[in-house]
Amino acid sequence: MGDREYPAAVFDYTSTRERAGPETFLKAHRGYLQADAYVAYDSFFTNPERGLVEVACWAHTRRHFHRALDTDSARMGTVLAYIAHLYKVEKRARRSGIVGEDLRLLREHASKPVLERLHEYLKKIREEVLKNWTALTRYLEDGDLLIDNNPTERSLRGIAIGSNNWTFVESDRGGKTMAVLRSFAASYELAKVNPFAWFQDVLTRIGECSMQQLDELLPHRWAAARP
Repeated sequence: MGDREYPAAVFDYTSTRERAGPETFLKAHRGYLQADAYVAYDSFFTNPERGLVEVACWAHTRRHFHRALDTDSARMGTVLAYIAHLYKVEKRARRSGIVGEDLRLLREHASKPVLERLHEYLKKIREEVLKNWTALTRYLEDGDLLIDNNPTERSLRGIAIGSNNWTFVESDRGGKTMAVLRSFAASYELAKVNPFAWFQDVLTRIGECSMQQLDELLPHRWAAARP
């Protein structure tokens, strides 16, 4: 998933969940990378020369505490209350259209103190959960960073739902084709464009476009150019 400047989604297909697939896909990427805590991603961030900066996901973190709620309601309830406050800040920003530097300043004022109190509380009750604290607080650095990677997971639902219809992709080639088609679908959903109108126009014009003009056909740029 891209950011405000590149509001698009790109899917890749690999035949396994091994690290080699994402490593190849992301080999040219430098900068922030938000992902869940899947162990295969850990090595992306261990070498500073690799140039990837980890941004963790509070939604995945919250699930761990929620699962422990039944056995430790008092302490886990307190943690979840702190996390809920962090999400209230994000909800306020969305409703008010606060983005970019203004969002970073809002988080600095409203979220950072909560995170500091939560950090102190966590150190008192369970030291072992703090190994990714830096990555969990990194979203404070930039207003284009998200508190979680839920938008990415929502985009994946199309594959989960669609698999009930197509069942199998039959081959690696079929998987790669599905990744391309799903990239189109997720991107025009993000851009809120009519898929039929977009495909009709793009397929009509793409043969006459130079390589330098192809970016103009991306759903978000296509939508911006419409009257």
